[in-house]
Amino acid sequence: MMVNTGTVVFCADIGGSFIKFGISRQQGDVTVLTKVATPTQSWDEFVLALQVLLSEHGSEVPEDTPLAISTAGLVSPQSGEVMASNIPAFAGHNLAAELTQLLKRKVSVANDADCFALAEAHVGEAMGMPVVIGIILGTGVGGGLVFNGQLVRGHGGVTGEWGHGAITRTELVIDNELVKVPRLPCGCGQTGCLDMLGGARGIERLHFELHQQKLDSHDIIAGWEEGNLQAALTFKAWVLLVGEPLALMVNILGPTKIVVGGGLATVIPLIAALDQQVRGATLHHYPAPLVVPGKYVNQGGLVGASVLGRQH
Repeated sequence: MMVNTGTVVFCADIGGSFIKFGISRQQGDVTVLTKVATPTQSWDEFVLALQVLLSEHGSEVPEDTPLAISTAGLVSPQSGEVMASNIPAFAGHNLAAELTQLLKRKVSVANDADCFALAEAHVGEAMGMPVVIGIILGTGVGGGLVFNGQLVRGHGGVTGEWGHGAITRTELVIDNELVKVPRLPCGCGQTGCLDMLGGARGIERLHFELHQQKLDSHDIIAGWEEGNLQAALTFKAWVLLVGEPLALMVNILGPTKIVVGGGLATVIPLIAALDQQVRGATLHHYPAPLVVPGKYVNQGGLVGASVLGRQH
């Protein structure tokens, strides 16, 4: 896939609360221009919000300057519809096709985890590598896959969604002790999804199940770093629960690098422990770190959108 690195691209990162809007004048460089509330309930109000943003910030660039969007939710390559429970205004709309017509410019749309993976594969920690997995360890668990610089879009937009499926174990052996772990009902309708135990809220659920103690994930992480035995058990269990399905994904896809985004990517010792667990459970030997924090932990959506907007 050809990439025109010199094209100017407008970028929008759309979440359930805000639209972050920026402009990219060269590959890997995005200037954030503003942030406005997301009109989540009305399609017409959402389109108007984009029209206003483009009008206010488009006086110095061509009128047909493309817009690339990173969004919460699954983006179906078949229908173009975005399944985002926190943005009901998207329901029933082919986002890219309809916005291209309404905004009179090329509009590209991808899931935010996919955009993060694309950013890291082109200008981040996995730049130029042939097979790149981007994983999100934030509030929940997500992921995206880039092959030879191109985003892989599966049926219904489901690719790299390793946080879902009945995949968590019910028993772990930690320090020669048997530890029981529940398989919790997930918002996707299944039971036992890693998403319920793998992200920041998952750490809180796991800690409660193991110790009957309700703590914020930041407090659990701080306790672990200070040597608290209960927090240490929680994180040993977490590394096993998260590492096993991630190692399975490595054996299936053969990535050159796995790049981590989301809030937990900033906890460097935790990612290092996860990397050791994964590399110890894969068929192929990885002599160097495989699972690493991303370069664009905070701006992956916008940077990835800027890459997406330049691909033809």
